[in-house]
Amino acid sequence: MNSVLITSALCGAQILAATALFAASASAPPPIGQFDQQTDIGAVQIPGSAVYNAALQEYLVQSSGTNMWVDHDEFHFLWKRVRGDFIVQTMAEFIGQGVEPHRKLGVIVRASLDPRSPHINACRHGDGLTSLQFRRTEGAATEEKRFEINGPDVIQLARKGGVYTMSVAHFGETFVSQSIGDVAQGDEVYVGLYVCAHNNSVSEKAVFRNVRLIRPAKDGFIPYRDYIGSDLELLDIATGRRQVVHHTDDSLQAPNWTPDGRTLVLNHNGRMLSFDLATRQSRPIDTGAQTGCNNDHALSFDGHTLGISSGQPSMVYVLPVGGGVPRLATPTGPSYLHGWSPDGRYLTYAGQRNGDIDVYRIPVAGGAEERLTTAKGLDDGPEYTADGRFIYFNSERTGRMQVWRMKADGSEQEQVTTDDNNNWFPHVAPDGQSIVFISYGPEIAPGSHPFYQPVYLRRLPMTGGKPTVIAYVYGGQGSMNVNSWSPDSKSIAFVSNSDQL
Repeated sequence: MNSVLITSALCGAQILAATALFAASASAPPPIGQFDQQTDIGAVQIPGSAVYNAALQEYLVQSSGTNMWVDHDEFHFLWKRVRGDFIVQTMAEFIGQGVEPHRKLGVIVRASLDPRSPHINACRHGDGLTSLQFRRTEGAATEEKRFEINGPDVIQLARKGGVYTMSVAHFGETFVSQSIGDVAQGDEVYVGLYVCAHNNSVSEKAVFRNVRLIRPAKDGFIPYRDYIGSDLELLDIATGRRQVVHHTDDSLQAPNWTPDGRTLVLNHNGRMLSFDLATRQSRPIDTGAQTGCNNDHALSFDGHTLGISSGQPSMVYVLPVGGGVPRLATPTGPSYLHGWSPDGRYLTYAGQRNGDIDVYRIPVAGGAEERLTTAKGLDDGPEYTADGRFIYFNSERTGRMQVWRMKADGSEQEQVTTDDNNNWFPHVAPDGQSIVFISYGPEIAPGSHPFYQPVYLRRLPMTGGKPTVIAYVYGGQGSMNVNSWSPDSKSIAFVSNSDQL
């Protein structure tokens, strides 16, 4: 074959390949939010549907279907194919009165799209019955583990190795969980949201909010060297609704909200960023020679000045919020900034001196630092109230890490929270009515606040009482180290994490 014929044959093959690729991509349905596709499973009488509302970041799923029980299932499934470990979270509720009390919604993991497929099903019924349902092998009878809780609206299903854990809660409460480890699904599975009407002649609807498909950090990752992806989120305190406003595949940490409500200031891989909430665009903040900033930083109450912690050892610096030459504020280190006094005169920070970490304050204009806590163990996260009377902080002096407060001069130190969780970084609302903080479970060492853990963000009225959960988050270190309240005290900003699925 001569060169002209060879070239012609190659061009023809390339055209055919390109045509086939175009046809395949044109025929593939577009993703639905975070999911790949949607499918009716089994002989549903009324075709189901799933719609993603990008503005609200929520899913509306509807379906008919007789049941999901015994040896086969009928329902509508919004799914993504996933390998390895994962966590799926949602807040879910049915729409309308409904026809059948046993209509179902939930999160399900299936080996295939066959109606008889093995599965793990985090299931809530229309009458509130909640159970971990599972089919061990294809076509086997469905089994279940029931929960005592009735009608939870927060549902989570996680896989780690061969173990599946279902966790549920009424919004505001902590999770209760059950696990199962002997259902063979294979490594690659179909993961997603579903609705079943429990009556094939009607179609039931449910809305799924705060949906997160999470890939946990791999075993053996090295903190402060290895990072996974970050989502910058806004949370409405009253409703618990979350909105992702920015994503990176590396490390975002510790957002501050500016007093004008327009901007978030946060850390990105050791550099400071300003994130415009209207345009969803970020720009670097010039911090001069200080390019190794950690996640402990704070804005002055008037929003004009930024304090950062940077270097090895960490030292505190101040500079204009728009950027400039940092001025050293602390005489020694390590020092980790957390707050300003409302009058702008003092900085308060955690300082490690002689092997112990305590709360200190220092005049912004310069002068000697003053030690405010002397108890044995770790004291951290100090932050002034808006009236300047108190400093809230966290301390492990009574065993667990708990929230404490003291007067601004360090006197009258008193414990605020007392529970089995380890509570870090109390942040005082601008209106002075409540604090929010991050809570690790009792399995985490009190003096540790690691990356990439299941944590709660919790709220407590300043008058006291029982803390309530306002967000169920995969995150930890860097999620909410600094005050991230909106100026109207209605929202907070924070960072959640996930590796690529």
